Amino acid sequence: MSSNQEETTVAKNASGRPNEPRVSVKAPLIFAAVLGVIAGFFTMIFSTGGASKALRWDLGLTAAGIAFIASLLVVAVLTMSTKENPNHLSEGSGIHRVSSKIPGGAGSVKPGAPVPPEPDAGPRDGEPDDGASPRR
Repeated sequence: MSSNQEETTVAKNASGRPNEPRVSVKAPLIFAAVLGVIAGFFTMIFSTGGASKALRWDLGLTAAGIAFIASLLVVAVLTMSTKENPNHLSEGSGIHRVSSKIPGGAGSVKPGAPVPPEPDAGPRDGEPDDGASPRR
C-alpha cells in the first residue's frame, strides 16, 4: 500500500465519508489576546495623564481583560453563526413533518368531512348580545 493510499484511508471516518474540517480555537484566542494587549497598552498610556506621572497598570489590565473577553465573545458568536445545519434537520423529522403521514394528522381527514365547530367565544356579527357571553 502506498503512502498516498494510507493518507486517504486515515482521512476518512468509519462510514467512508471524508471527515469534516476541524475548527481550531487557537486563532480566535490569539486574535482576542492581541486585541486585549493593544487595548491594555493604549489605556495604560493614555490614562496616565502626562510623562511625569506613573503608568496606570490597574486600568491597563482592566481594559485588557475586558477587551479580551468581549472580542472572544464576538468571535465565538460569529463562528457559531456560520455553522451549517446537519442534513437530518431537513428530512422532515421535526416540526415541519408532512402532516399526511402523522397519525391523526391531515392525512386522516376525509375530503368533504365536516369541520368541528370552534368553541363559542362570544356573539358573532349580527347576533344579539344578551350580556351572558364575554366580550372581546
